[in-house]
Amino acid sequence: MTHGALPNFTVSRGDLCIVLDHARRGGAVSELLDAVDALLTRPDDALPPPDVRARLRKADGLTQEEVAAVFGVTRVAFHRWETGLAKPHRRRLEAYVRLLNGWAKKHPEALLPESVQQAG
Repeated sequence: MTHGALPNFTVSRGDLCIVLDHARRGGAVSELLDAVDALLTRPDDALPPPDVRARLRKADGLTQEEVAAVFGVTRVAFHRWETGLAKPHRRRLEAYVRLLNGWAKKHPEALLPESVQQAG
């Protein structure tokens, strides 16, 4: 991987400190940049708002119990994910985001606010 000139952007003081600290501890800057690139390419784990999560599940005709069973958690735990009261741990979070993205492709109408759905 080659690291050319970066586009014009502001580097925060904290970012610079991380790079300098890594170099001070004997790490190559290219290794650090590779690690940063890996962070940038990790899956997006942003969850949609809770009401959208529920609409997507319901659009696919599934209950909380059914989805919870797939994830190996209780219905209460899944309910907390769906309502935004809790967030799954990393492995389950990535799988839950993948499921939500799949449902969104399958049921794009579920992404619309209910007021728009009812009007249409």
